[in-house]
This record gives sequence, structure tokens and C-alpha cells, in this order.
Amino acid sequence: MSTNGAVDLPDEPAGRVQAILERVVEELGVEARIEVDEGDEEIVGRIEGDDVGLLIGRRGQTIDAVQLLCYRAAFRGRQDRKRVVVDAAGYRERRREAIERQADRAAERSLKTGKEIELEPMSPTERRVVHQHLKDRAGVETFSEGEEPERCVIVAPLLRD
Repeated sequence: MSTNGAVDLPDEPAGRVQAILERVVEELGVEARIEVDEGDEEIVGRIEGDDVGLLIGRRGQTIDAVQLLCYRAAFRGRQDRKRVVVDAAGYRERRREAIERQADRAAERSLKTGKEIELEPMSPTERRVVHQHLKDRAGVETFSEGEEPERCVIVAPLLRD
């Protein structure tokens, strides 16, 4: 750390993600282990510990903000970029599974009633999960509607001629 309190960041993106996550965990006073893996398409930072709920925040808002911060820091001043994912205690996987179940229920209701079903407002990442999960589902289509932060996915029956 420099004398003005700023974090001295490594040159490589994965190292920058590691440094940011270490600083965030330290500042929150959370006891946690941090692991950062870099693949061809993404950098994944995993945080494991007993009290990482503070890091996840209400509806994942804190971890989404930390993820954005890591992305911006990792690729600041660079042309080559890839996705950055930050997860804490498996939150992202649990949330993905819950969103997929919700999407399946909405698709079933839409097919049964012939009406559009509006899901709760979601982050862009969560909306992408719904679109990807239902893209090959017969008889329904999905689209997003509204303005952030109230933007949501609509699951609609395909019109039949």
C-alpha cells in the first residue's frame, strides 16, 4: 500500500483482482481465503470464509459492485479484456440455480396461460442467466424491459399462426 492509502496494483489483471479482493476483505474485517484463477475467457475470484454475507450484500449488490471494481482495476489502461467473476461462499452458483428455477416456473405459467410473465427486476448478469436458460425452450421467448435498476425479463409465449 502506498502512503496515501491507495493500493499498489500488480501489472497483471489476475494479480490486480487478487490485490483488490484482499484489500476489500481486509477493510471489511472479514476472515476469508481468496483464490483467483485465470482462464482464456475469464478471471474468477473466489472468497471463502465464515462471515462473507457482508461481502455479498442485499440481493448481491455488494458483490456485484466488488466485481465491477475488480474488472475496472484489472483492465485499466489495457486493450485486452476478459470477463471478471467474483463469488463468495458459492453465492453465484446458488443464485444461478434459483434464477433458473424461477425462469422454468415462468415459462410453464406462460405456456399454460398464454400470457407474458414478468420476473422481478434483476441485474444484467442475472437477466443473462434467464435468457440463456430459456433460449432453447420450445414455445417461449424472453426479452428485457424497463430501465435500470428496475429492468426485468419478460417470458412470453411464442405466437402461433
